[in-house]
Amino acid sequence: MRQQVLTNNFMNKDHPPQLTSYSFDHETARKELASAIIMHEYPLSIVDHVGFRRYSNALQPLFKVPCRNTMKAEIFKIYEYQRGKTMSLVVSNASRLAITTDMWTSSNQKKGFMAVTTHFIDDSWTLHSRILRFIYVPCSHTKEVLCDQLLNCLMDWNIDRKISSITVDNCSTNDAMIDLLWDKLVSTSLMLGGDLFHMRCCVHILNLIVKDGLDVIKVRIEKIRDSVAYWTTSQKRDEKFEEKVSQLNVTSTKKLGLDCATWWNSTFSMLQTALLYKDVFIRLSKRDAQYNSLPREREWEFARDVCQKLKLFFKVTELFSGTKYPTTNQCFPNICEIRLELRDWFHSENQVIREMAKRMVEKFDKYWSVVNGVVGVSAVLDPRYKINVLEFYFKLLFPSSYKEEVEKVHALCYKLHKEYQWPSSMVEGIGDSSSQSSSIDEESLSKYDVYMLRESKRSRTIDTAKLELDHYLSEAVLPKSAGFDVLNWWKSHQPKYPILQAMARDLLAIPVSMVAFESAFSTSGRLVSPHRSRLHPDTMEA
Repeated sequence: MRQQVLTNNFMNKDHPPQLTSYSFDHETARKELASAIIMHEYPLSIVDHVGFRRYSNALQPLFKVPCRNTMKAEIFKIYEYQRGKTMSLVVSNASRLAITTDMWTSSNQKKGFMAVTTHFIDDSWTLHSRILRFIYVPCSHTKEVLCDQLLNCLMDWNIDRKISSITVDNCSTNDAMIDLLWDKLVSTSLMLGGDLFHMRCCVHILNLIVKDGLDVIKVRIEKIRDSVAYWTTSQKRDEKFEEKVSQLNVTSTKKLGLDCATWWNSTFSMLQTALLYKDVFIRLSKRDAQYNSLPREREWEFARDVCQKLKLFFKVTELFSGTKYPTTNQCFPNICEIRLELRDWFHSENQVIREMAKRMVEKFDKYWSVVNGVVGVSAVLDPRYKINVLEFYFKLLFPSSYKEEVEKVHALCYKLHKEYQWPSSMVEGIGDSSSQSSSIDEESLSKYDVYMLRESKRSRTIDTAKLELDHYLSEAVLPKSAGFDVLNWWKSHQPKYPILQAMARDLLAIPVSMVAFESAFSTSGRLVSPHRSRLHPDTMEA
């Protein structure tokens, strides 16, 4: 039903409220309610709540709140429409697609779901991330089951021959799954036959490294943790703490919070906040006889030292977890900075810090050898870095063998470059009008003559391609600037470096992390909210 009514226009914040006329559309209102349920994770049962129905009636008596089944059908309409748009965008995209996949858990039913996301750069050089599937995966979650589910998803979307890499975390099941998947895909459709196919989540690696380090310092920060627990255990103590904060004119507005065993950054945040209120803890210890866990001065200093050292990990983890900008080109220098920082920790006067460094370096070195070659080549494809960044960091990390390490990445760049230019040479074919021998009829030649003719054309194409990469590397690196956009730079250099541009478009779309920043530090796994854990898997995916 449509009807003219008067309403206040509060939607535009730039203009004062005014009375305007609008036409009520029941179908539009129902779609907006479905969108709200999707966006804010409301339960479908909200449409049955008496309070919600009364509120809706007061707001617009003409709107008849639909039942759950109608609301579910509306959600499926939105899902099908959005899925169609995404499929059209993904399938029509000319570049390769990077895939990330992770398992989620329904907290109530303990069901497992596989989330599959694709990342790519479109023709206008905009970076996209799109969820392809949210699939219910029956137990048990073996490598075979996970491989089949992921492969089915790729084939359903018709993208199994366009994959650049798959980013997963570092569990043994994922390693085995990737090996199985590689065997089932057409190897000739993968970059370098699949050598760059498996991308390990760098955020997960950093998480494992920091977690090992924090295990060492548990005892040394116990009194700070006990102090935070004491003053947050009841409302009365919390109010007393806030009162003392006000009396001492402490400017911070951060709330005390106890850390969580599965979130390493929660320990970092707890220590940082506690340090801000050091004087408050000291003053309260003189007024409250029951508070007997005040840290000593050396324990405060240790906590300050630990926070200072963990800042780099926090910053890099946040950087790697971004989804609005490329991360592969920034991975190599930041990983190297962390390794150099850990090396400096060995010279700390504090024995516990040195023990932390030992534990963390052992974990770091375990994964250094398996960090994908993608990050090295991507760093070279950043005009601010090129080969210079490899030479600088490898010389610091491997003084005796840095030339060999640089050459490995350098050779990989040429190998990948050769692969990207080869399709263009195949398109040219024997009948290239620019070739002196294009008019020669191959049928009149011997097999040897045909072979030599093709080899001659192939070598000329490779030499031309080599010149493109050599020319790019010979140019001076760009100066670092805050507003530099690597995607925009490559977009503007297509006429100059067409083959390198194609490489950059594929490689810079690959994420070095499979998680968003909000959940980057959690080792407890991702959870489906209780409101949605009772839904049918198809409804949950929609």
